Amino acid sequence: MSTAPGTVHTPKQVADRRAQSPHTSMFVRMLIRAAVLRRGRAASALLAMVVAAAVATAMMNLYVDVQAKLRTEFRNYGANVVLVAKQSQALPADALDKIQSAIGTKTLAVPFSYAVARTKSGQSVVVVGTDFTRARQLNHWWNVNHWPAAQILAYLVDNPSSTPAIPSEALVGVRAAAVVTSDRQPFELSFQGRTIELAPAGLLQTGAGEDSRIYLDQSTFQTWTGVAPTTIEVAVNGTAEEVAQGMKQLAQILPTADVRPVRQIMEGEANVLNKTRATLYAAATLIVLTSALCVLATLIGWVFDRRRDFAIMKALGASERLVNGFFAAEAAAMGVIGAILGFLIGIGVAAWIGRVNFHAPVVPRFSVFPYVLIGSTAVALLSAILPIGLLRRVEPAIILRGE
Repeated sequence: MSTAPGTVHTPKQVADRRAQSPHTSMFVRMLIRAAVLRRGRAASALLAMVVAAAVATAMMNLYVDVQAKLRTEFRNYGANVVLVAKQSQALPADALDKIQSAIGTKTLAVPFSYAVARTKSGQSVVVVGTDFTRARQLNHWWNVNHWPAAQILAYLVDNPSSTPAIPSEALVGVRAAAVVTSDRQPFELSFQGRTIELAPAGLLQTGAGEDSRIYLDQSTFQTWTGVAPTTIEVAVNGTAEEVAQGMKQLAQILPTADVRPVRQIMEGEANVLNKTRATLYAAATLIVLTSALCVLATLIGWVFDRRRDFAIMKALGASERLVNGFFAAEAAAMGVIGAILGFLIGIGVAAWIGRVNFHAPVVPRFSVFPYVLIGSTAVALLSAILPIGLLRRVEPAIILRGE
């Protein structure tokens, strides 16, 4: 309540007012004054806390984003799960719909059908039917100079002596091209007495078995051969546990198929993610420990510089608990300020690392801040344990006599 100018208070009123007013403002002023009078030591300790908080923030942001980005990169290397029909039977016609409904729409599944056809000269060649749109999304690592158009119409000839007017496009492996069309001209293939004329739309090179195959659009292939898909390659997103859970779901909804992991992809992904996580943790732990040592050294020096101040506080009647609480409050305030500044800097560092190394932004994750705040405060308070022990040895009589 405000009072009119010129109002005179009695000593009792002044005493009552001081007794009722909180001591928080005095405590805060003491903290600020302690930091101002010893700016050098306070700045060095605060800098250590800022560095620790910034590194922790950057590492925790990168930990989540790097895993997501690495999983995306691994999906570019193809499927990590393969479904193969048992006993060479065809998979159900609605297999793709079941897979996506069970695992999610973000899962990419590509069907494959296989047949062994013959060229005019009688040489055998493996022909594969697939969905070119899905196969292109799944296999970014394939080296293809030109993809065939999707949903090509098949022009079939029941009489082997006749030829279709317009050839269908095919994706030809580099080794298969040497067998069927070394000059990149249209060629014929026959399967069980049915002939199809194909034109090479592009060449495929992977350095693996795909180089010896010829790929057709699924509708064209099935109309020509009558062979339904027997294999589905699936890219399941998520952690190793989520992929394993997805495989169990696939085995349940498709009991007629064997569900197999692509171990090269899954083991390589797990190894890279584990090593990345271990590296990030090790770097963050090392820097946090270094910062804690710096804070510890600063606080110990702070105690020795302010022995007279604490001796005076004790001589004036301050309890051991009050002195220790005051020192712990100074350390905690330093941890809180360091956490706020370090979090802001860490977000910027994480964004810079993401742009330079992954050419993609790292989304700031503000859910990390409570952990950074708690961790910084805990590091500051743990670093204050030894200095608080030194405070208990301060004897006011000895210190004030100058001994």
